[in-house]
Amino acid sequence: MTSKKKKITKKRSSVNKNTSKSKLNSLTKLENASLDVNYKPSDNEEYMNEKQLAYFKGKLIDWKDELISQSQETLYNLKTESRDVSDEAERASRESDNILELRTRDRYRKLLSKIDSALRRIGDGTYGYCEETGEEIGLRRLEARPTATLTVDAQERREMLQKQFRDDR
Repeated sequence: MTSKKKKITKKRSSVNKNTSKSKLNSLTKLENASLDVNYKPSDNEEYMNEKQLAYFKGKLIDWKDELISQSQETLYNLKTESRDVSDEAERASRESDNILELRTRDRYRKLLSKIDSALRRIGDGTYGYCEETGEEIGLRRLEARPTATLTVDAQERREMLQKQFRDDR
């Protein structure tokens, strides 16, 4: 039985000119990494090795492609929807639906920005590490939220601080 492989590629143009030689070698390995379709990162491996980076990169790219496709579908639906509705209740209902669609599209736009940021972090070698503490974010958290930039503890501290300094009291 032949195992299915998934080729992960990376554009060289995104490599920072100041990237160290070891990071360049690591990125070259990542570009050429082939993953078994059934591969799942494990705590028994070195954290953020080439396979794990290729796995998360593929996951992020797939997610990004899905969001772009859904956004295009939303645009198509908004453009093709009939505007000539004589019934006021139907018109109000469609306007409400359109507002919800646009809010969803805005959430997608923000999420796409986070995905692009995560892909950049994979490229510069900081993916998987907390931006505040430098600690490992952890595979389980990244599986659940591949765009995570903080450990659970750092995220909780940030949320507590935000809650303390809210203006709505």
